[in-house]
Amino acid sequence: MRTAGWLLLAGMLLATSTGCLIPIYSGDPVRRAQQLIYTSEDLRAISDEWERIWFLDQPSHMTPYRTHGGIL
Repeated sequence: MRTAGWLLLAGMLLATSTGCLIPIYSGDPVRRAQQLIYTSEDLRAISDEWERIWFLDQPSHMTPYRTHGGIL
């Protein structure tokens, strides 16, 4: 009976919590918009960085036209 009470209490606490206790973005709308823009730019740059690390940004060899691909 005691464990059922603890489980019920833990379930109620988890069900009522929404998000983090400390907000990640500012409450000021202007500053929050600036923070969201910076965050989205960082996330957009991750894919470019990933392609650069794995050399996916190199010219494809399956292009219909010749590309040199070396240092000119």
